[in-house]
Amino acid sequence: MPIELPLLEADATACCTPVTGGVLALDEAERIAHTFKALGDPTRVRLLSLIAASEGGEACICDLTEPVGLSQPTVSHHMKILVDAGLATREQRGRWAYFRVITDGLERASQAIRP
Repeated sequence: MPIELPLLEADATACCTPVTGGVLALDEAERIAHTFKALGDPTRVRLLSLIAASEGGEACICDLTEPVGLSQPTVSHHMKILVDAGLATREQRGRWAYFRVITDGLERASQAIRP
């Protein structure tokens, strides 16, 4: 009769995504949900695409308002959500904030649900 060894967490994640690899811990489920909540708004998805498509992969908040048709405070609010979710970075340069997409954040989101 073969001896059954306990499955180590590293073994479970090697073949499976966090969502399909077993029951998630509450903190991990909350982190994943937080990321997808940030991506659940079409304006925020557009903002990420605008930033990624910008020259040098970064964009000033001043260049993001017109394409999405929203005021600067509203775009700043959306960007704060993306930054808090780990999907973008913010750098203050004088009066203006500049943003970059965190590709690792998008990759983690993708890996969380990839079968």
